Formats: sequence, structure tokens, C-alpha cells
Amino acid sequence: MKHLRLLVLFDLDGTLVDPAGSITGGISAALAASGLPVPPPADLQQMVGPALSESLTRIARVPADQLDTVIAHYRRGYRDTGMAASRPYPGIADAVRELRDAGCITAVATQKPEPLAGDLLRVQGLGHLFASVHGSPADERAVAADGKASIIRAALERHAGEYSAAVMIGDRMHDVHGAAANGVPCIGVSWGFAAPGELAAAGAAAVVDLPGQLRDAVRSAAETAGARGAV
Repeated sequence: MKHLRLLVLFDLDGTLVDPAGSITGGISAALAASGLPVPPPADLQQMVGPALSESLTRIARVPADQLDTVIAHYRRGYRDTGMAASRPYPGIADAVRELRDAGCITAVATQKPEPLAGDLLRVQGLGHLFASVHGSPADERAVAADGKASIIRAALERHAGEYSAAVMIGDRMHDVHGAAANGVPCIGVSWGFAAPGELAAAGAAAVVDLPGQLRDAVRSAAETAGARGAV
């Protein structure tokens, strides 16, 4: 924006980066290695987005005494092969650059552990596009009870005084709910892991189908939230 600044927060997996099966495949392998049942594909898809410990407990029903072992197995595989197998969604880097060129501050807010999120962005050549990266603690047992809300709050606090309005962009209901808890509108993206109708039902300000539509959607969401000016 030319006369005021927007803070635009991006989710990571399912929004910026396509895990290309590395998350669901890695979870399946970690569960199998621990002698635990592997959920059906539709359930595995829903495990992309929330904190891993939450998904393993709630969806995969991993017993508490095996949770650390399953997480450690998954993280080893993800660092060894998963990050490199992932790919930025076509057009998403250009969409981020377009927002930056328009004067927006761009940052990442993800439930992936923060150090791992930074590593993934660097591996995928996206790190330079973001002013800051905010995620879960490295200790996945210490994930905040409010899910994404505290992560988005940390991003807002980090850039306090630098922006006039903020917008979240994500692919799951957790992004919408976390943004709403902070009084921030959320734009949903359809290329991620949301079930049909999930984002609209959660209250997304808009749902876009292509990265090239993000600039107009950000402008509209910001104006609805009370900001004025052109993005």
C-alpha cells in the first residue's frame, strides 16, 4: 500500500508450500514403524495444518506414551527427505512479491515448529520474501492450547507500530479461527488441504483459487476491516 501498510501473514504447508505427500507419507511411516494403525487417506489429509502432536492424538489416536517416539521418527524423515521433496505452489512466490512491491509487510504464521519452518523456507528459496517467521515451539509437547491464535498474536506483536491493518492467508479452518481470535480477517486458499466448504463455514473473508487473486482479495479484506487505500 502506498499511504498505509498492511501486514500480510501466510500459513506455510498448504498455502505457500505443497508438501507433495511428505507430511502424510511421513506420518504413515512413523505410525507403521511404531506398530500403530495408519488412518485412511482422508484422515491423513486432515492432519496437515494443525500441530502434529494434536493431529496424532486426536485423529491417529496415538497413545500418550508413544507420542514422542512417533514425532521423533516423523521429524527425522521430514528433515532427511520431506523438506526437499516439498515444492512452492506455482505462482505463490510472485504473489508474495507483488504484495511486498505494493508496500505490504509479509510474514509467516504456521503451526510447524518455528525452527523447522525457517529451514523449510530456506530450502525452498522463499525465506528472503518474509520479514519474520512465527511458529510453534521446537518442543512439540509445548504447543499452545489456543492453536494458531497465539502464533498470529506473536506476529502482530513483532510488527506492532509498523502496520495499519493485518490480513491472514491460509488453507485450513485453524487459520481462520486463529485470525478471528485476534480480530484479523482471513483469506482462504483452495489449493491446500481444507475439506470442501471448510473455509467458508469457518468464516473466511474470501476463498481464492489462484495465487494471482491474492492481491485483490487482500485489498478487499483490508477495506472491509476498516483500512483505506490501494494495495
